[in-house]
Amino acid sequence: MSLATQRRSASLIIFSTGFVILWLCLASLPFLWTLWGSFKVQGDFFSKADWSYALTGVRTQIETGAAFTGDGYFGAWIEQEFWRATLNTAIVVIATVVISLTLGTLGGYALARSGYRYAFWLLMAALVFRAMPHITLVSGYLLPFFQWNLWGHLPTAIIVLVAINQPFTLWMLHSFFLNIPKDMDESAMVDGCTRFQAFRHVIIPVMWPGVITTGLFSFLLAYNDFAVTGMLLSQQNQTMVPKIASFLGTTQVEGNVMFAVAAVVSATAPLFALVMFFQRQIVSGLTAGAVKG
Repeated sequence: MSLATQRRSASLIIFSTGFVILWLCLASLPFLWTLWGSFKVQGDFFSKADWSYALTGVRTQIETGAAFTGDGYFGAWIEQEFWRATLNTAIVVIATVVISLTLGTLGGYALARSGYRYAFWLLMAALVFRAMPHITLVSGYLLPFFQWNLWGHLPTAIIVLVAINQPFTLWMLHSFFLNIPKDMDESAMVDGCTRFQAFRHVIIPVMWPGVITTGLFSFLLAYNDFAVTGMLLSQQNQTMVPKIASFLGTTQVEGNVMFAVAAVVSATAPLFALVMFFQRQIVSGLTAGAVKG
């Protein structure tokens, strides 16, 4: 390798490394700033006099006697019962992911192995359904939920979120199944397995990273949803995102913005932990789904 080529390679590495570091700093700055501000009082974090108050904590020192305070977390979690919204979110998210993955895995496998033309049109119908605005689907469910006295309860949000999420999981898992040769199914059935046994013991272990990746996207859809949960759940059964919005108040009711800041940090931290824990499976699943063959 010539000296000029080595210099170009070194320059490219330095440039790409610097770009990644800059991108990470810009991407993480809002969360780090919010995390820092969650331990301040509102007079510091939203100071109009001097933005540096958010760093030094002048008002926090005066009001609490310390540079940091956990009043925002105490108010959100204890006084406003944010823990209840967290529990509701866990129920909705787990149920949505389990149901969506179960139906999506079975349906995706069936469509990937089907040789009939209707499989294509089913996928097209699912794609059209997924492209519809969420608010359109919610409005379609409101009337029967009111008539059956189901409005406001967690199962209503789960039903609608599964309906919204199912086309996505079906398409994504279908693409993963297409990457698995049919010879694996046939070999397992030659050895005495039924179709379902071949699916369970042979196919699923191979495409497990794809299931994890699809499950994570399903989790994020249900976890971050506002339109469905905000319209279909009562105040007692609110999930985290609508509960955070309620902390901000309205033009008629004054809110407590520091409760919202603390709740945002509390809701965001599990996402980082989840992605870091499943990062290997996510990368493997995305790579497997990107290449057919």
